[in-house]
Formats: sequence, C-alpha cells, structure tokens
Amino acid sequence: MKRNLMLAAVACLVLAAMAWGWVKMRGPELPGYEVVSRPLVQTVVATGRVVAVSRAQVGSAITGVVVERRVQEGDAVEPGDVLAVLRADDLEAAVREAEAAMAQLRESTRPRAQAALREAEARLTQASREVQRRRDLLQRQLIARETMEQAVQAETVARTAAEQARLAVRSLAAGHPDEAAASARLANARAQLDKTIVRAEVAGTVLTRDVEPGDLVQPGRVLFEIARAGATEVLVPLDEKNLEVLAMGQPAMCIADAYPARPFPAEVTFIAPSVDPQRGSVDIRLTVDPVPDFVRQDMTVSVNVETGRRESALVVPNDALDAVSGHRGEVWLVDDGRAIRREVQLGLRGLTSTEVTGGLQAGDWVLADARAEIEEGDRLRVAATELPVDATDSGTRKELPMALD
Repeated sequence: MKRNLMLAAVACLVLAAMAWGWVKMRGPELPGYEVVSRPLVQTVVATGRVVAVSRAQVGSAITGVVVERRVQEGDAVEPGDVLAVLRADDLEAAVREAEAAMAQLRESTRPRAQAALREAEARLTQASREVQRRRDLLQRQLIARETMEQAVQAETVARTAAEQARLAVRSLAAGHPDEAAASARLANARAQLDKTIVRAEVAGTVLTRDVEPGDLVQPGRVLFEIARAGATEVLVPLDEKNLEVLAMGQPAMCIADAYPARPFPAEVTFIAPSVDPQRGSVDIRLTVDPVPDFVRQDMTVSVNVETGRRESALVVPNDALDAVSGHRGEVWLVDDGRAIRREVQLGLRGLTSTEVTGGLQAGDWVLADARAEIEEGDRLRVAATELPVDATDSGTRKELPMALD
C-alpha cells in the first residue's frame, strides 16, 4: 500500500515538473495586439475660445455727463443706433447762436446791404446827371467853374459809396467767404452737438457696457464693446510641433464645455504666420458656420482638428510603440513564440493608434507594452488584447494635443 502511494506521489511530481518545464519553455504570457487594417483618423486636440471676427470699442469724442443709456449687454445694434446720450446744454446754445448768425446774415444783413447798394447806385446816377447838367451850363458860361467842380466832387463821393456798397453785397453773397465762414461755424456747432449722441458705427452685438446715467465720460474711455456681425471664430493656440500637419480648410469638431452633448463643426481658415516664442505655440482660427444659438463670446471649447484620414490603414496601438522619432519607431514583434525587436515605419498618428507603413504586415502580433522587461529572443506567449477605440469626437474632450514629430 505504501509502495503504491509513493509511486503515485513520484508520478505527480514528475508530471508537475514536466508541466513547469513546458510552461517555462513557452515563456510568460504577456498582453499583445494583432496587427490589422482599419480606418484611421489623425487629429490634433486642443482647447480654444469663441471670438468674434473683430470687435469695435465705442467711446465719447467729448467730455460730458451721461443722461441716458439705451442698450445693454446682448443687444443687437445696427450702424447709427443710439447707445447713449450726453448732456448738451452749452452745445445746444452754441448751435442756436450759429443758426441765429446765419439767419441774420441771410434775412437781415444781406437784404440791408442790397438795399444800400440800390440807394448808392441811385445817388450815383443822380450825381452823374447833375455833373452833365452843370457841364452844359459851364460851356454856356451860365455858372461858375467852382460850381462845376462841386458837382464833380459829389459824383466822386457817390461813386465811391456805390463801390463800397457793391463790395458789401458781394461779401454777403451766397458761397462768399463771409457766408462760408458763418456756415462753417454752424456746421462745427452742429457737429459738436452730434457728438453728444454716442452711436454704433458697426452692426453687431453689445458685449460690454461700462457707463451708466450720471457718469462723467471723457475721450479715450471705452463705453461699449461691440462684436461685429458676421462669421464667428474659435481661436486655438496649438503646440508648434503640430505645424507640419496643419493646413487650411481642414475640418474640425468643437465641443463647448458648457454644452458637451452638442458638438458643432468648424473649419481651419487661418494659421498664424509666426510662433509665440514664450509659449512655443501657433494660433489658428476656425470659422463656425452656421453658428449654434448657444454659442457665446469667449466661451471655452475643446477642438479636434482632423489633420489626416485613411479609410484602411495597417495600425498598431500607440502603447505598442517605443523609441518613436519622426516617422520611425520600434515594437516587440512576437514570432514563433519569441520576442523580436523590430523597427517600423510610421504614417498617420491617431490618438490611440498609429499607421504602420513598413516593418509589419496584417496578422502579426506585437506586445502591448513596448517597454516590457524582456530580452531579444525570449520565449513568451501572447494574451490577445482588444484594440483601443480611436475616438475622434466627443470622447476626446480635454485630451492634450498629440506630439506629431
């Protein structure tokens, strides 16, 4: 009986040793991926903010006290709409004074000058006739020469008076410098009065107001800020490393932090010509059209810019890659149960997977951990791991931009 038990124990030990040896020969089991072909989208992910194409800052051209404010934040305005009204007692008085001066010129001073000219011309005519009459009498020696000279002198005085009257009428004629000066004074007074009405110069939406009735305002102070009507943009600062893959016209998907369930499309329409040396970033602008009704100025949005797409690409997950430099990298290839360090050529890089353009083929197996503590030629077994989903829409919110170099 004891003999049988001993034989059974020895057999169990032998079997256990054989099993352990078999496992040892096959190596450890490590997670890995099968290399397959599937669609791949390369995106750059960043955070930006909603901005207007341009903003207009509105202020007062004169110093004055605000008596009325007619708009508030969010109001839509058109060019010429009144935003605020300033007190204008002194300027209104200046306009009335200039209007009175113009009216006096046209309705009183000019008619009196014209009447004076007619009177002077009549006196000149009378004096000329008197000179002719006395000249005839002198020729007949009926009057003394002194009497003749007196008539000539009177004619000269009348002629001078008539000339002065003509000059006065001409100086008061329409369009003459005197009237032009009076008209300029009136126009200036009216222009100063018009400056008490603060108007919108552009169509858009009032973003901010910094004035209330009773406030004293001065030139240079911004009273209102207006976002010009037109296209809405998203301003996005990106790491300069992404410049290589950026291009005009690339599509993008935006997600407002305040409305995560309502993504909206946009398009790259501007790439800054220079790089910010302090941040090492480059600004891009995305045009949003149509603009969703919930979008507000300065709203924070997450942005996915699609910089490349393959309908079918040989891909490996990013965690299977090591020593990535430019378009080259390394993977642990599992071939016939042994680990082989393999250099591969890379193409598009997605958020979770990368295109392999050389070094692997469909059906190959690579380790999920490219930095696993193994040696070249080690035996191992692969535990099949599901490929990660390369999310390119709402699932990528708040991710950092990929380093694509």
